[in-house]
Amino acid sequence: MPRPRSLTPDRLASAALAVIDREGIAALSMRAVAHELGVSTMALYRYVRDRDELEGLVVELVLGAVDTEPPTSDAPWTERITTMVVRLRDAVAAHPAVLTLTIAHRHRSPGVLRWSETVLGILAEAGYGGERRVIALRCLVSYVNGAIQLEHLGPLSGDGTIALTELPPSGFPYMTETAECARSVGADREFLGGLAVVLRGLET
Repeated sequence: MPRPRSLTPDRLASAALAVIDREGIAALSMRAVAHELGVSTMALYRYVRDRDELEGLVVELVLGAVDTEPPTSDAPWTERITTMVVRLRDAVAAHPAVLTLTIAHRHRSPGVLRWSETVLGILAEAGYGGERRVIALRCLVSYVNGAIQLEHLGPLSGDGTIALTELPPSGFPYMTETAECARSVGADREFLGGLAVVLRGLET
């Protein structure tokens, strides 16, 4: 039976992403996506082999839109890295539940590979080679992944921070004082401030 032209990879990915955004990653299944599209589950198998392939389409839909062109070479390498990291964060943070999929499919996603290639090029121009470049890239990716999870699962403006401010100061003087300050730190300030700390470490 010919495939309906309307079921393109982008449409499949968009339907899967809608399920994830609405119900979380655990809800993603071939049946759920078929229901989202208004087709039978068996019909979906004409387009993708399994959930793993479907996940790959979702990752590419999210990260394929990331601008991977190198920022202007006139800027310091730390500013160029910041630009690349913010681009990645903005794309993933719009669909935080997809984060685990970007990690699992990082070796097969053209979007991830293009982003990494650009970042590695900037690091190479800054004098990073060998193991140093490996660790630098891994550090940056780890920071983005961890920061996005904290921003959406445990934001500084959330109940967790409030609970910390209510700890007995006699037993947790630094925790309570820091938590009070944390309540006024916005998500962008937290992310960019942390990234600046990471980059200062890489500079040394």
